[in-house]
Amino acid sequence: MGKILGSWSGMRKYLEQEMLADSLHGRVRYNCTTYVGMDGCHIFEVYIDNKLVKQFSWETVNTYFIEKGYKKNSNHFGLGEYWDAFWALMDSVPMQARQEYTDNEFCESLENYRNQSIQVSIHSDNPLERMFAVLDRRVGKRSLEKLKETMEEQSEWLQQFYRLRLNAENYEE
Repeated sequence: MGKILGSWSGMRKYLEQEMLADSLHGRVRYNCTTYVGMDGCHIFEVYIDNKLVKQFSWETVNTYFIEKGYKKNSNHFGLGEYWDAFWALMDSVPMQARQEYTDNEFCESLENYRNQSIQVSIHSDNPLERMFAVLDRRVGKRSLEKLKETMEEQSEWLQQFYRLRLNAENYEE
């Protein structure tokens, strides 16, 4: 994470204070956890009104693969069986076809969001870039109107971020 994002405290300040829409200040919080023995992997979390709404980690993606039946053997007995076929599935199931994402995908999406225009982010094929963008202070009233029209096209997890922003800006659903 250090090479991509710098310090987590700086990144959190960027997301929660510098780029977050004024109407959402104090309502959206990001968290990053690293556990000993995770080989540098992180668990990123997004909270809305102090309620966890989304996690980003290898574990959440692997569990998603098992629950959705992508993995043939969901009865795992050890680490080898649990992680079996994970990388092949990562290569064959693109982000746009999933509902869960890794910590690396979170970091890459955040880096892309930071280095491109808000219009590119809000219309990105990458759902994580759209998540960051919909919460962004630079999204104005006309853009919010357009977002409102496309909200139903978004995955269920992303719709909650659209609803949050639209409701915070007093737009009727």
